[in-house]
Formats: sequence, C-alpha cells, structure tokens
Amino acid sequence: MSELLMLFSSGGYIFGIFVCLHLIYQRIRRRVQVYLLDFTCYRAPDSNRFPMATLLETIYLYDQIDQESIDFQARVLERSWLSNQTSVPSSMTEIPIKKSLSLVQTEAMTTLFTSIEELLRKSNTSPRSIDILITNCSLYSPTPSLSAMVINKFHMKSDIKSFNLSGMGCAAGILSVGLANDLLKVHRGSLALIVSTEALNTNWYIGKDRSMLLSNCLFRMGAAAVLMSSKDHDKGNAKYELLHAVRTNKAKDDRPYRCIYQDVDSEDKQGVSITKDVISVAGDVLKMNLTSLGPLVLPYLEQLQYVIQHILCKKLKIFKATSSYTPNFKTAFEHFCIHTGGRAVIQAMEMNLNLTKEDIEPSKMTLHRFGNTSSSSIWYALSYLEAKRRMKKGDRVLQIAFGSGFKCNSVVWRCIREVEPDKENKWLDLIDLYPVDVPDSVKIRPG
Repeated sequence: MSELLMLFSSGGYIFGIFVCLHLIYQRIRRRVQVYLLDFTCYRAPDSNRFPMATLLETIYLYDQIDQESIDFQARVLERSWLSNQTSVPSSMTEIPIKKSLSLVQTEAMTTLFTSIEELLRKSNTSPRSIDILITNCSLYSPTPSLSAMVINKFHMKSDIKSFNLSGMGCAAGILSVGLANDLLKVHRGSLALIVSTEALNTNWYIGKDRSMLLSNCLFRMGAAAVLMSSKDHDKGNAKYELLHAVRTNKAKDDRPYRCIYQDVDSEDKQGVSITKDVISVAGDVLKMNLTSLGPLVLPYLEQLQYVIQHILCKKLKIFKATSSYTPNFKTAFEHFCIHTGGRAVIQAMEMNLNLTKEDIEPSKMTLHRFGNTSSSSIWYALSYLEAKRRMKKGDRVLQIAFGSGFKCNSVVWRCIREVEPDKENKWLDLIDLYPVDVPDSVKIRPG
C-alpha cells in the first residue's frame, strides 16, 4: 500500500503537468476563428438601368403627383451623387410602373438566386454543405420566408439552421454577419451563407409627402451573398478573418425610433418616411458604436489621448466641449466601407472620423454607380477595394452601416492574404475609369 502511495506521489507532478496542458489546450481550442471565404454582389442587366431623366419622366406620368413633388425629387436627384448607371427591377422601368406581389417576388428571387449561384460556383461549394442560412430583406417578408425560398430552390439539407431577418433596415447586412459569427462559434466547423437584398417594387411611393419621396430617389436594385466558415482548415482558402462585431441600438428613444419609419401619409398612401433628424441621430448612434469599438481596435496611445482630453474637457473644463479629441481611427484601419445611405451619410462619416477622400472613395463610387442598395451596399464597397487591388495581407477594414430602429452596426475584418479580383467582381469592366469625378450637382431638367 505504501509503495502504491509513493508511486502516485512521484507521478503526481507528471499528472499535474498533464492536467495543466490539457486545460491550456481546451482554452485555446475554445477560441473559434471565423473566416470570410468569399462573397458576390448582384449587378442587374443594362436593360434595368434607370437614368435620372427616365425616373423624372416616370414620376411625371403619375397623375397623382403634383409639380412641387416632381421638382423636389429632381432637386434631390441632382445632388444625390447617383449616376445614370443605377438599376431598378424590370417592372419599374415600364411607364407607368407596375406593382404587384408576383412582381416583387420575381425581383427578390432574381437578386437572391443569382447572387447565391455565383457565390457557390466560384467557391466550389455544394448547397448541401451549408449548415447555417441567414437571409435579410427589410420591406419584403413573404410566407414562406425568403430563407425557405432559398432552401427550396437549392435543395439544401433538412437540418440546416435558417433565419430570415426583416424590418431591420440597411444595417441588417452587418447584423447578419454578427449573427453568423455567434452561430459559427457555437456550431464549430460549420459553413454559413448570408444573403442580403432589398425589394423595391411594392415600396415605390406615389404620394406627396417629401419625407417619403426621398426613398424613391436613393434606393436601387442590389444584393450580396457571403460565405463564412468556422472550419480550421478553411483559413488557407479564406480572404478575411472576422475580428470584431459591434451593434448599437437606440430604439428605446422615440426620436431615433421614428426617424426612418414605414407608415401611411395623410392620403393613406404607404411609404417609408426619412425625417430631417436622421443625420443627427446617425451621428449620435455612431459615437455610441465607436465608443464600444474603440477600446477593441485603437492603439493604447490613441485611447490615452482620448481619455486625457475627455478629462480636460468634461471634468476640469479647460477646453470647450467642441474641441474634444477625436481618436484617429486610421491608426486602427487601412480601409473603410461605409454604408451608401446617401451623400449626406458619407459626408458625415468623412467629417466625424476625419477621413480623407481616398478613405471614402469606395463608398462614394458605390453610391455613384449602384445607388443605395440597402444592406448589401457595404459589400459593393469592399468589392471595389478588391477590384482596385488594395486589399493586402494584414490590412484591416471597417464595415459600418446605419438602419431603421435606429441602429449602427460595425464589423472589423483582417485580410489574411493578398486579394486578387476574380472574374465575378462587378467592378472589373470599368474599374480603370474609377474613381470618377462626381460633381456636387448635375443638371437633369431642361431650362
């Protein structure tokens, strides 16, 4: 008995070391890495182009629209930064515009299915290998859901974990990335497919409320499909590694909650109202989001400078609040993909983050060529960077978007290999012409 105790005692050190190593291994193993394997963006045929002059003509031929409403939309379009290359569904290129449930279903199926088919083909992925499916479209939420529509079309497996997000606004693309990140970490070794789009057909506003007319001037046809993985062996094939996902929501306050709001006007016509408060609300929510994101990404020196300046301004009142120190987020990121909510959104981001013209170039050019494609717009901006061959190994890119609610969502990716544009990149045909000069105002009306 004593010999057994001595043997156990002498082996205790080895056993203890083994236990420690096992615990360290388990701790490392629990840290799941999530990768972005690839993505695609939808580009409509040239026949779907919707030049601004055609849009005005379409508006004019609606008997319900008065001249003041026409003139208002013309002024917005002239200062919108949108080009004549933006697209809408085929049903909306006809005069007068046709709106119906079957047409909006065709629109959604076209953008979703085309994006998914291209992504699966170029990534050599079988639909049955997808473990998690997330679809998002804010204003079109059919029954069965869009996720069920995708599963039916591509004959995906019966135990797939599917989610359909609606009513989440333009920030839903990033929200979907955050959801996929959480699911992939729980279900280690899985593949997730995200599909982001917006439906325009049934949401074209034909009334006179100016806050609702804005959406007609900004939103255009688009979609994106994104493939993410938590499989360790996918790191060698991936483009990016997900570092952070931060969500900020101000729906508890009435002013942010109602600044983008689907409603009916005084004549009982349905539309989405975008109030004048949207830019100031976006600025407030942006600060909240960056306050959460900053400690995760900023160098310690930048954080220290911010804290010191905050103390001097707020506590000791040595400087005015307007002179408070703005952290230099360019020390944390090499690239920025800002949601193309409109000219005012991009300019506000440029000012608040002290960005350069080159920093906002991907988003500005995306707005110019494709318009506001809602939740998919951040992927068009990233695709632009890839087409320009600017994504180098180790580069960090911030994707940030705003949405109804009101919310601001952001994600940070790190490029894990030098990215070369593939033939599916929707910018390649004209990329050598970009960036183009985008005037602050263009003339689209005679006289």
